[in-house]
Amino acid sequence: MRSVSVIYDVVIVGAGPVGLFLACELRIAKLSVLVLEQAESPHSPLKRLPFGMRGLWTPTLEAFYRRGLLDDLAMSQPTKVDSGSRAQPARGPAGHFAGIVFDHARIDTSQWPYHVPGAHVTHMASDMEQIESVLAARAGAMGVEVRWGVGVEDFEQSDEDVMIRAGGEQLRARWLVGCDGGRSTVRKVGGFEFIGTDPEFTGYSVQVEMADPEKLRPGRHYTPTGMYSLTPPGTLAMVDFDGGAFHRTQPITLEHVQAVLRHVAGVDVTLTALKQASTWTDRAYQVTAYRKGRVLLAGDAAHIHSPLGGQGLNLGFGDAMNLGWKLTATLRGDAPEGLLDSYSSERHPVGAQVLDWSRAQVSLMRPSRHSRALEAIIRDLIDTRDGATYFAERVWGISLRYDLGSHHPLVGRSAPDFALADGTKLGERLREGRGLLLDFDSCAPLQALASCWSDRLAYVAVDARERLGLRAVLVRPDGIVAWVGEASIDLETAAEAAARWFGKPRHLTGRLAK
Repeated sequence: MRSVSVIYDVVIVGAGPVGLFLACELRIAKLSVLVLEQAESPHSPLKRLPFGMRGLWTPTLEAFYRRGLLDDLAMSQPTKVDSGSRAQPARGPAGHFAGIVFDHARIDTSQWPYHVPGAHVTHMASDMEQIESVLAARAGAMGVEVRWGVGVEDFEQSDEDVMIRAGGEQLRARWLVGCDGGRSTVRKVGGFEFIGTDPEFTGYSVQVEMADPEKLRPGRHYTPTGMYSLTPPGTLAMVDFDGGAFHRTQPITLEHVQAVLRHVAGVDVTLTALKQASTWTDRAYQVTAYRKGRVLLAGDAAHIHSPLGGQGLNLGFGDAMNLGWKLTATLRGDAPEGLLDSYSSERHPVGAQVLDWSRAQVSLMRPSRHSRALEAIIRDLIDTRDGATYFAERVWGISLRYDLGSHHPLVGRSAPDFALADGTKLGERLREGRGLLLDFDSCAPLQALASCWSDRLAYVAVDARERLGLRAVLVRPDGIVAWVGEASIDLETAAEAAARWFGKPRHLTGRLAK
């Protein structure tokens, strides 16, 4: 085996959306990043419509916007999306829970006083090929090295680095991040504990041609034996409660798909052609910790669940956005104690909540009278203003909040996209991947405080159209609010928050140094 003397700051395993996004985050700080991908090519027919379609929710779109990627993603859509528009549809489907749709017209956004729509939409549909194309273009422009057809075979870590065997070579990295999907090699070789619940069903996503399509009703239908959903002329989703027995156990044939469809639909429909097919399950597993020494996991490598509700990819992007700046600070040497461990402590509860959200939907889908009775109640609730607002808040990710130990309801949440008096917006100020102290009143003591972290923290003194009752806001590089100043500015609390997230200051003067 040939040994390579080059040591990378970070080796990322997996060139999917999460791995590419994380690579871009690390390259903001000019770190050396190598991405290894076992697949020979980024192109796959399953990434194209309709199977590759993904719902991108608010935290993901905010992340893309804050890094200057949202316009590129919007321009790549078959139907162009105005990423700068505040307008949202007045009515129509806004999402679903186990196929039970909630409507835009029912959502009461006034219940989210700290979510101020700015230069981003709250949700968008895109396909995997478009998402990866946008991220690959950005990664290439930033100098990320991607090697295709190179799978990781093994690795060993020490206190200083990780030695990786991949593609007949031995690579060396200061940190290794597994973004290599639900069957992650990094997770397995690293010995991460992976626990959860086993599948109840095999799900099918197929494109077919039918001799007698009139026998099936379009839309989603729960039956005594499962569920099927038809989008004419021949796009089918099916759920067969077989304990996940067929998922990736044998080839998917026309005859098998026809048998499953007849079983779950209760109709002797005849299929004449099978164009595309894939399976999935409701297996829900999560690692107990996202870090083990110098090895970290993100995306599906850290958590797997059913695709119900379209949360998986968004969860992975959230991991990457949270991890990128923390790993960067660690490599720079200015990270405060425990910063990198906060990646796991913040993201693990979010992942666990999404897994339970998936499990709850499965409980409504079971072919039993109990599930149908519960479904009727959920339908009634989701059709109310409070109900639709609650489900939108959960599905769109509006409710995301990290526990940062503050009683103020904005701390730990995504920063509102304040429209500033100079014509810019807060999100645009985060593109360099640094923290931000936004001072609406141009307070000299706050400027002096920010100067103590000037190499890691940008200071912006400008008023905003709507302050939300605040005088100042400290924002982490991932867009999460770390501290707020209200009527009375507490400089000591502000300094503590800055030190907690940005490390030791270069100096502190005046009473803050006492």
